[in-house]
Amino acid sequence: MTATTRQKALFLCVGNSARSQMAEALLRHLAGDHFDAASAGTHPTGLHPLAIEVMRELGIDISRHRSKKADEFAGQRFDYVITVCDPAREACPLFPGAGRMLHWSFDDPAAAEGSREERLAVFRRVRDEITDQMRRFVLDTITEHG
Repeated sequence: MTATTRQKALFLCVGNSARSQMAEALLRHLAGDHFDAASAGTHPTGLHPLAIEVMRELGIDISRHRSKKADEFAGQRFDYVITVCDPAREACPLFPGAGRMLHWSFDDPAAAEGSREERLAVFRRVRDEITDQMRRFVLDTITEHG
């Protein structure tokens, strides 16, 4: 696929600090030749350091990512707009150019409490859940669109 035929996906959550950032990076990692990926939040809070750490464990560097407000993408066309948390789905701005709106609900790892290791375990679990969902999405989408 050429850059002009890649599908565009936007991942939305509230803070754009962990889940949507991980989803964006995972889609690029798994299928960057088929997709352009972006992420944003309804109320961006900054990239969470533990999200950077658990993605680095997979060999994916998101340290240069930044939290973006969903408004930055207003008026752009996306083949997929995917909310990754329930509050984002409820507060999701309308994307008239969205080909398909999807919702994937993942726990918020940034809300995890406990020791550093306990919080890391939550980040890893959510990262792995997103990875599994992303693999299914990529397989289904690439199969569907050839």
